[in-house]
Parts: sequence; structure tokens; C-alpha cells
Amino acid sequence: MDAKTVDRRDFIKTFLAGVSAVAIDWSSFPIGKRERGDEDSFDAVIVGSGLGGLTCAAAFARQGFKPLVLEKHDRPGGYATTFNRPGGFVFDVSLHSTTVGDRNGLHNLIYGFPEIADVEFVPHRHLYRAIYPDHDIRVPQKDLPGYEKLLSNLFPDEQPGIQGLLEDMKGLANDIGKFSNARGKVDMSRFPQDFPYLFKSYSKTWGEMVDARIKSPRLRSIVSTLWGYYGLPPSKLAALYYALPTYGYLQQGGYYPKGKSQKLSDAFVRFIEDRGGKVVLNARVTDILTKEHAAYGVKTADGREFTGKVVVSNANAYDTFHSMVTEGDLLKEYVGKMDQYSVSLSSFQVFLGLKEDLVRKVGIDDTEIFYHTDYDHESGYMTAVNAKMDNTGYGLTLYDNLYKGYSPEGKNTLSIMVLQGYDHWKEYEADYFKGKKTAYRAEKERMADILIKKVEGTLLPGLSSAIEVKEIATPLTNVRYTGNYRGAIYGWDQTLNNSGQSRLPHRTPVKNLYLSGAWTSPGHGYGGVIGSGLQCFGEIMSSWKS
Repeated sequence: MDAKTVDRRDFIKTFLAGVSAVAIDWSSFPIGKRERGDEDSFDAVIVGSGLGGLTCAAAFARQGFKPLVLEKHDRPGGYATTFNRPGGFVFDVSLHSTTVGDRNGLHNLIYGFPEIADVEFVPHRHLYRAIYPDHDIRVPQKDLPGYEKLLSNLFPDEQPGIQGLLEDMKGLANDIGKFSNARGKVDMSRFPQDFPYLFKSYSKTWGEMVDARIKSPRLRSIVSTLWGYYGLPPSKLAALYYALPTYGYLQQGGYYPKGKSQKLSDAFVRFIEDRGGKVVLNARVTDILTKEHAAYGVKTADGREFTGKVVVSNANAYDTFHSMVTEGDLLKEYVGKMDQYSVSLSSFQVFLGLKEDLVRKVGIDDTEIFYHTDYDHESGYMTAVNAKMDNTGYGLTLYDNLYKGYSPEGKNTLSIMVLQGYDHWKEYEADYFKGKKTAYRAEKERMADILIKKVEGTLLPGLSSAIEVKEIATPLTNVRYTGNYRGAIYGWDQTLNNSGQSRLPHRTPVKNLYLSGAWTSPGHGYGGVIGSGLQCFGEIMSSWKS
């Protein structure tokens, strides 16, 4: 292996933590006795009810333990939630599309929790639509050969490279599966031969992986269209974190839950509480309690204390260790390393409820649309970082094309989104949290008007006059409702030094304190954080067995 390669033993140890999130052998774990005892004493206390926290809590409850979830907001779910507005509109905070398992032809299988069967997911008609200056592409749903054919027809000279890139992605997915199934029993002297795709890819960026196969700059951009899902441009994004979920997305298809993302979060809450666990809302945790460098509980803003055998923080990792835990020198090196990681971009969203069915009137049947003003994703990333609106593209989700009845009859629900850095909003931060929002509101209205006019001029003529309800969410909105540091929507960036084998682990230097969610392994996204909750639970169970 070359100089970029980590120590072989460390590679096995850390890489296994980032793969096969759903390969959990429940029968091998300890079983709880479900003793109620003190109402403020639990087997596990989970800080935050994002899907990473809910999944971890649900796993404890499933295994017979008593978990407590404490959530600062008035509803569970973190970013997996909704909000209501007059006119019958219900807006989804974040979900556009995800993958999900099926059984007997019905897509309602949430990985790791086959008992949850009341959340049905519907497919996108097209996986997504990508619009560039000279190309308007509809990627077929659940049709990888169709995607390859589409690209080859557009760029016939690149056909070998297209095939090679998809083979690399497939081979990488297969190698990950083999590596996981081996469960550490790997002959590292044969690693390059037994896991060739993993060996050549794990230390590369997605840009390097693409450049090795594709010559056309335009095609390189097109195959990297989904970089916005991961928050970094090809030059900075770890190849593993683009290739694996994107290949699965192309192969398995994109889906959306009937009842919106809140239904998914609520299903986890019911699962937890039906099995003796507890989810408490409007309960902001201010302190993680420790004794002799071991966590034993938490304290909330109203002064209540709750104890548990373990504490799992589904809150953002930065605040967990900068404000909730005070362990002095024990955490100096850990926090110092954490502070070197870059925080992901936030988002700027415009939620619109239309008083007419403009989508059907215009004749658009897509649900997920990415509009690009050029082919330069690196420049697009910097536009997002600096919150520039003059040449920005946008993401548009037309929810009424998912299933009938999403909006009130004869109306539309849609969202316009751009990724955005936090620094632009820092000048408004102090006043915002004091309730002085005049300048802040003027700025967000200015940006929203730009995006609305862009969509109106490119895809939905008549949009401005059709608006009945408009809500605008900025990075400061994300901070307010989720508590995420800098309004991040992806946790730490998925860079080479903090992705896959290098991702911030679930276990922390404080005994009995773990992390779950987007800030830790494997990373963000609905599938990622559900996997994180399962991984975190599995690691705790392994420690309880020993």
C-alpha cells in the first residue's frame, strides 16, 4: 500500500464500523428485563430525537431495554418532520427522496425494523431530472441499465468510460459487502487482490474516481449531479460516500413516504413507547452528567436529572463536547481533532403552497429537479458557501407528483432549495435570537424572491401570482429548530479525513457516552442516520456482553 494507506489493523478495525449498518444479529445481544423502577432512571438516555436517536432508542426497546429520548423541539424527528400552515398545507422540512426495502411488492420495509409496517413509500416517476445549459436529463427510476444507456446515447465516445465508472461503483459495493460479511477475518496481505475496487477507491475523492474514467467535463458534471445530496463538490467529497449511496439509489430507486417524513418519525416513537420506552418533547438537555470520566445521565433546562447505564448524544457533536460535557484534559486531544473537521453546508429553502394546480397546468410530471446554470460544480459549491444568489442553480421538489392528495384539492405544495454557508447569516445571528428580525427578514425575502423568479422563468410560469402560502427557512432557522451547529444539514463534511474508515466514531473518550446521527459514522441522509443508530446500538451491546 502507498503512503496514503492507513495501518492495516486500524483499517480493519475502523472500516468495519462504517459498513453494513443493518447486518445486526439481534439474537447475539443481551436482553433487557424491562424493569420500570425509578421513573427517571433508564437503561439508555438519548439526547435528541432525530432519526439517528430514534433508531438507537427503538433498538434498545426492541431488545427489552428501557430507553428515554429527550427532545428540545415540540415534535420528534429532527429534520425528519413537518409543519402545518393555513390553507391545509403540510410542508416537509427535508425529505425529497430516499431508498427503502420492499416485501411482497410493497415498499414499507425500514431496514432493521421489519415490525414497522404502517409507513408505505411511493416511487418517483423519474428518479430525478437534471437540467444543464445543453442537456435536460430524466434519470430512470430503478433502472441502472437505462441510466447507462441514457448517458451513452448522449456521449457515445465516452461509452467505455461510462461502463467502467458504473463497474467501479458496483465493484465497490460488492467489495464492501464481502468485507462486511468477513467480519474482520480478512487476510490483509491479499487485500488488493480480494478487494480490488475498495483498495483503489477508499483513499480517493469522487472527482478522482470520475476523472479516471470520464474525459468530457460536461459528462463529469452530469454523473456528479447529486453532489448536493452530500454537501461537497467532487474535488472534496470522499469517493466512498458518493459512489455507494448513489449506486444504491440508481439501482433501488427513490421513494417518499405517504404521510410525509413525520409519519416515519412518529412510527419510531410508537415503536419505542409500545415497548416500554419513553419520548419526551420540549425537554432541552443542557448537561451530560459524568463521574470519574464516565457518563451516567443528563440534566435538562428545567433542572430535572435522568440517569442511565449509557448516554447517547444524537445532538450535534460540536455542542455535545463544547457545551454539554465538561471533562477538561480528558477531551483536549479529542476536541482538538474534532475542531479541525469542516462543518457541512446549511440550506436555504422556500416552501410554497399554491392556490391552484399550477404543476398540472404547466404539464410537469417530475418530482425532483436539479437546475444548473453551468457545468462547474466547484464554482457552484463556492457560490453556496458564500450565499451568492446571482448565478445559483436550485433544487425543486414538486410533491404533488408523488401521490394524489398530497395537497388540498386543486392546490400544490413545492419547495425550492439551495445549499448555503452559515457565515453570511452571522451578522444577523445575535439579533435573530433576541427576536429582532427586521433586517434578517428583509434579507431572506430578497433571496426568496430571487429563487421564485428563477423557477418562474425556467419551469413554472405564473408561479408568483399562484402563491397562497410562503415560508422561508434559512441556516438560522435550522439552528433554531434542530440545534445543529452552524445550521449544518449533513454534520461534518464527508472529506477523506472524516469519511468511511476515518469518520468520527460512535464511541467517545468519555466512558458510557456514545454518538449517533449525521455527525458520526456512517454519516447523513435518512438511510445513513438510521444505520448510525443501529451501529451505535450494536457497539453498546457488544460492550455490554463483555
